[in-house]
Amino acid sequence: MKNSLLKEKRNRLVSVLKELDSLMVAFSGGVDSTFLLAVASETVKGNLVAVTAASRVHPQREKAYAVEMAERLGVQHIVLESREMKQADFTANPVDRCYICKKYLFEDLMKLASKMGIKHLAHGANQDDLDDFRPGFAAANEMKILAPLVDAGLTKADIRLLSKAMNLETWDKPSLACLATRIPYGTSLTEKKLAMVDQAEEVILGLGFNTCRVRLHDTVARIEILPRELEKIVDQTTRTTLIHKLKDIGFSYICIDLEGYVQGSMNRPVTPAFRSVRKTE
Repeated sequence: MKNSLLKEKRNRLVSVLKELDSLMVAFSGGVDSTFLLAVASETVKGNLVAVTAASRVHPQREKAYAVEMAERLGVQHIVLESREMKQADFTANPVDRCYICKKYLFEDLMKLASKMGIKHLAHGANQDDLDDFRPGFAAANEMKILAPLVDAGLTKADIRLLSKAMNLETWDKPSLACLATRIPYGTSLTEKKLAMVDQAEEVILGLGFNTCRVRLHDTVARIEILPRELEKIVDQTTRTTLIHKLKDIGFSYICIDLEGYVQGSMNRPVTPAFRSVRKTE
């Protein structure tokens, strides 16, 4: 039953994409957008272009990965310098930061698509995003950005299974999130802070950890890793290396969150009222 439902959802996605004579995909190189782009590359009959936003908000490693993945899929790819870090309403880091960011990004993508003669613009939101705090999804809805994975009823788990069947290496790739999610709401976003977080996460991933988030609290690095890897991070050699490298980056204190990695942990202060408002927009 599960396999037949999964096949039905994939067929639904193919049907949606077949209706498009040209398509631009907002492409991060993550699980969802890679799957969408891969299916689109087999389905969309007209012009297909992938566009990746690049700025200090995005981990540098992810831009490089997106470039590589688009090349493997044989899809025309553009790296677009996004402008959110030049906007005071975004760098103030309000609770609807993601909404503001996506409005700027989709405005730029719509202009680019129009210039290139591409009629449709899509992003990689999936069915699970409807049940989470996703201000950026509200912005996409307002601007009529297509969400083919949502239209097909595909969840993150579905997308991972289908990606594995397609031999996409992203099938088990950890979830992505921009670096701004590492900084508490209300704390201004600066190039320096985002660079510190990016560099610190590179250090941790370079030590062999599968997933990590470095949450920045002033000069404190609060490290979230998978619970099963907590024992590994307190190994004397690993701990010493980590302390030295993160202090070199500029952190005064290095802390391990005993709860481990929790997706969206910085959203805990967000009130239920705000969540409901943004969901209905």
